[in-house]
Amino acid sequence: MKEIDFKDLDRTKNWRVTLYGKPGVGKTTAIKYLKGKTLELAFDDSAKVLAGMNIDGKVLVMDGEQPTNEIVEMLKVAKAEQGNYDNLVLDNISALEKNWFIEQGRKSKNGISNEIQNYNTWTNYFIRMINAFYKLDYNILITAWEFQVPITTESGQTFEQYSPQIRDSVRNTFMGLTDVVGRMIIKPSTGERGVILEGNDGLFAKNRLDNRKGCKIEDLFKWGDVDVSTPQVSTGTGEQGKTATK
Repeated sequence: MKEIDFKDLDRTKNWRVTLYGKPGVGKTTAIKYLKGKTLELAFDDSAKVLAGMNIDGKVLVMDGEQPTNEIVEMLKVAKAEQGNYDNLVLDNISALEKNWFIEQGRKSKNGISNEIQNYNTWTNYFIRMINAFYKLDYNILITAWEFQVPITTESGQTFEQYSPQIRDSVRNTFMGLTDVVGRMIIKPSTGERGVILEGNDGLFAKNRLDNRKGCKIEDLFKWGDVDVSTPQVSTGTGEQGKTATK
């Protein structure tokens, strides 16, 4: 147990942020806007897009054939490197989930199918993994693909909600542990990339670090009491051309 006076609380120390969006929208490239030194754990092959960028740090690329063993080794490195890096990036958890289930399927009788116990195992495995990483002394950025989740209200109304692509059994717990969940989008007319930080029925987003409802991606990690530029960001749920930073 740790005792902290209310006046000493710091909402932006060791923040935990999740960025989700369509493949190619620029989630991995957002790493270049992090302040300080960065350790990236790449769960897919997208780290190559960072080639030639002036980023201080290093990347560990997972062997997608054996994610269970690889994540243990990556966690060991992350623990050992605390104090040497400011930021830890988990890129991307949707790919990690996909590769984990493929690995489990190879262990099945027919070598391809997942069994019922795999789904319960994944729930426990993922939550324990995220808790282990979230206990580390870093700012943590997590990326994920986007997915439309069917939602039913108490009144019986149904709709599709954009959300990080990860199984239902862990999604709510994961997003509840995270300070900021933002949907990354592109403004087609200019190519500008922005992040929606306020949710509605059509998309999940949250921001408990400051009062911004949206921002350009280059401003996302500028937390603090004084707001940075906060252009209007639509929270509509149409095509990306209708949900872009102005």
